[in-house]
Amino acid sequence: MNSEELKEFIDTLVERSEAIKRGDVKPYEDNMLKITNDGRKAALDLRLIDESYGDIPNSKVNLAVENIYKIWNETKEQKSAQMVFCDLSTPTNIEGKFDVYNEVKNKLIERGVPAEEIQFIHDADTDTKKDNLFKKVRSGEVRVLMGSTAKMGAGTNVQSKIIALHHLDCPWRPADLTQRNGRGIRQGNENDEIDIYTYVTEGTFDAYLYQLVENKQRFIS
Repeated sequence: MNSEELKEFIDTLVERSEAIKRGDVKPYEDNMLKITNDGRKAALDLRLIDESYGDIPNSKVNLAVENIYKIWNETKEQKSAQMVFCDLSTPTNIEGKFDVYNEVKNKLIERGVPAEEIQFIHDADTDTKKDNLFKKVRSGEVRVLMGSTAKMGAGTNVQSKIIALHHLDCPWRPADLTQRNGRGIRQGNENDEIDIYTYVTEGTFDAYLYQLVENKQRFIS
């Protein structure tokens, strides 16, 4: 899941890191945290860096869309639900501005998923709205729920029909992954087993970040 454009961008990150090591730039001009954040965004979708980049057909976002749709279609009878986690992009209502949330939603709608069955946790901005949204997920009325670790972690009790979890990006802490997976792996789920999908873009920061989280968890353990 790579492209020439992505490879070229990763090369610029290498050049930036080398410039930092040589002391060619001031810390406020560029630093490793900025490079890491840009690397994470590029691994998710290059349009988060620059919207002039095109849609890469074999990107992990497109792969996730195909997978989510397949599971949605296969579990229509049971009205099973899926959760999609993404921390690096938040939904926006600004016309023409790219975000991963609406990209996934629009592509699912194009494939035949009803718009009302796809919801963003960010739109439930009050406790009442959250309660209503969670009820709809538990009943199978909402079958794809998208959100960030912070907004869709502890307290998100929607497990009744969860059949799959999708990680579009890697969080910073092992506890964040545990929180994400805990939304589906818990008592009260009618499914004996659920599928957990972790999407990694080859040749980017993705694998490195998952290794970091794994090493942190080993140290904690």
